Amino acid sequence: MSDSQSPPPDVDFGYRSVPRPQKASLVRQVFESVAPRYDLMNDLMSLGVHRLWKRAFIETIAPGPRETLLDIAGGTGDISFLALERGAGRVLLSDVNPAMLAVAQGRALDRGLAAGLCFLAADAERLPLPDRSVEKVSIAFGLRNCTDKDAVLREARRVLRPGGRFHCLEFSRLAIAPLQPLYDAWSFQVLPRLGARVAQDAASYQYLAESIRTFPDQETLAEMMARAGFERIAWRNLAGGIVAIHAGWRL
Repeated sequence: MSDSQSPPPDVDFGYRSVPRPQKASLVRQVFESVAPRYDLMNDLMSLGVHRLWKRAFIETIAPGPRETLLDIAGGTGDISFLALERGAGRVLLSDVNPAMLAVAQGRALDRGLAAGLCFLAADAERLPLPDRSVEKVSIAFGLRNCTDKDAVLREARRVLRPGGRFHCLEFSRLAIAPLQPLYDAWSFQVLPRLGARVAQDAASYQYLAESIRTFPDQETLAEMMARAGFERIAWRNLAGGIVAIHAGWRL
């Protein structure tokens, strides 16, 4: 078989290797399953700390009234809503999963945040937006679920105007070694049980725990951003490296 006929390499789905074309469907099934209880589970899984991480993320983004923010993998809307409350002029909330967008739309109406907010059902690897069309791009806890992370980063840069900035909030590598056993026990023993009890879905939360461990560490993600064309890349750890905020400019 020639190289042109070779099947694409397998990719990670948690600790499993699956054919590349199957991953997007499997991830979609996970989030369709957890969407109704997604926000409650986020509070339980992080003991509410995810709210502090997201606020720190918004302060880093610092959306302005004359700027458009594209929130990739925006899920149920936390980052988009915080951006509007912080003064963003316009927010495009994009997600590949209609079930998550439906929850976000309901939450936006309940909060009176429909003005300045647009919803976009789109694959982050193939954004239906023109080149150089937004000032800022964010993705929070979504990049690790994407099949081709390099393609997502390239797309984020493509849609940014020169002088625009990309921001990523994602689980990363814990930098405090003595806490690793406790963190592992929480991830692999407590979270699936919470998923089973609260969301009636232990398997999806087992996947989410595994996906955190297979995601690139801080330095590797910075290198991926550089390959995608971002410059002046920096990151900072939160909670000892459990999560990290990365940022890079399109210059």
